[in-house]
Amino acid sequence: MKVIILGAGQVGASVAEGLVSEENDITIVDYDAARLAQLQDRLDLRTVVGNAATPSVLREAGAEDADMVIAVTQSDQSNLVACKLAHSVFNVPTRIARLRSRDFLEDESLLSPENFAVDYALCPEQVITDYIRRLIEFPEALQVLTFAKGRVSLVAVRAYEGGLLVGKQIKQMREFLPPDMDARIAAIFRRDQAVFPEGNTVVEAGDEVFLLAAAEHIRPVLRQLRRMMKPVERIMIAGGGNIGLRLAKSLEKRYEIKLIEGRKERAELIANELDNTLVLLGDATDEELLERENIAEMDLFLALTNDDEDNIMAGSLAKRLGSKRVVALINRRAYAEMIEGGPIDIGISPAQVSIGALLAHVRQGDVAEVHSLRRGAAEALELVAHGDAKTSQIIGKRIDQIDWPHGVTVAALVRNFDKAVVVGQTDDWTSITRHGEVVIAHHDTVIEAEDHVIVFCTRKKLVKKVEKLFQVSFHFF
Repeated sequence: MKVIILGAGQVGASVAEGLVSEENDITIVDYDAARLAQLQDRLDLRTVVGNAATPSVLREAGAEDADMVIAVTQSDQSNLVACKLAHSVFNVPTRIARLRSRDFLEDESLLSPENFAVDYALCPEQVITDYIRRLIEFPEALQVLTFAKGRVSLVAVRAYEGGLLVGKQIKQMREFLPPDMDARIAAIFRRDQAVFPEGNTVVEAGDEVFLLAAAEHIRPVLRQLRRMMKPVERIMIAGGGNIGLRLAKSLEKRYEIKLIEGRKERAELIANELDNTLVLLGDATDEELLERENIAEMDLFLALTNDDEDNIMAGSLAKRLGSKRVVALINRRAYAEMIEGGPIDIGISPAQVSIGALLAHVRQGDVAEVHSLRRGAAEALELVAHGDAKTSQIIGKRIDQIDWPHGVTVAALVRNFDKAVVVGQTDDWTSITRHGEVVIAHHDTVIEAEDHVIVFCTRKKLVKKVEKLFQVSFHFF
């Protein structure tokens, strides 16, 4: 597939890295020649220096025969204009844009083919906000992901000395669960190396364990299997940028929030937009400020500024002064790998968190969801099984009859996904629906047509092989 990526920032570079490894023809466009040269040294791709929102630059990048344009520059306006040009001038089939402005995200008509012609709008700030909210709901988790419109939950936890599963084989897990619940250990990473989870695999203290279950079961399953942390009540946020403001707005009705912002004008703007959040003007690396605002009483400290070093320093200081848990945004992958597990409990890579939503729209075949695991080293996919026993390599077969590549685990299926059942209501009377039936995968589970299959690949290079297994032969058409 021929793909043009507009913007070589963190998101653009991560998308390029993910797609180049899958043998796509990639061209990346940016103003910054030095940044492009660095990417070209690492990756097998073409580069074009120039304004991504001009016809001449798009033509030079190969838009006339491109399959897809992914516009992820820092400017909403440039991304929108580029998508419009790609559609109306070059007839590019698929156009994806990164957008920050709520005006465009809330009015779908603006993105229609008649207007800016955006097939899919990605808002990384909102994706990261949702990601952090899930971590707050599961304070013992390292990572929380969802599949099948929230029907299935995946939680990564650290196995601790004395835990129920530590020193036991995976197949013994069902002994600790109620009869009406099922769960699956989908992946294990031990000292940064993948351990293929088989029935006789023994869990060790310190293992990073990825546990999957139906959304309504994941919390009681966790409660049975590990020591639960006290629910989060008090949160301090360092940084009032787009992510900090979005997160505070979404949390302030349920939690006690304090937000620290260093710029006076920005702090005043934030204070006017928030109703129940205490906005503090100051530096999150100021020890006196943190102590004065009772950092030791905070259940969670979130370092969300645009500066990696400030986030690391503020997070480390907060932990030393008594904050129970610290999460920091870290753009540089080397930093995230270095600091996580020390004073910083979780280092979040914004690009890796947001890339999954984009890759689900880029990948060939019917890929409904993509999640990056362990900063891009592994992936979890939700794929839809199409066809029948004659046209598909997987439909009508037991899981143990399918030739899965080594390092691939089938964790669960969601069957009858299109059938939604109302199971309750929220406080504001919004209906709570469940889509389909969750089937935790075992060796004798049979895959049926239209099942949503959740698959784990411990190495990114396995993704293409899995996608080929799900491809339908031409007889299906």
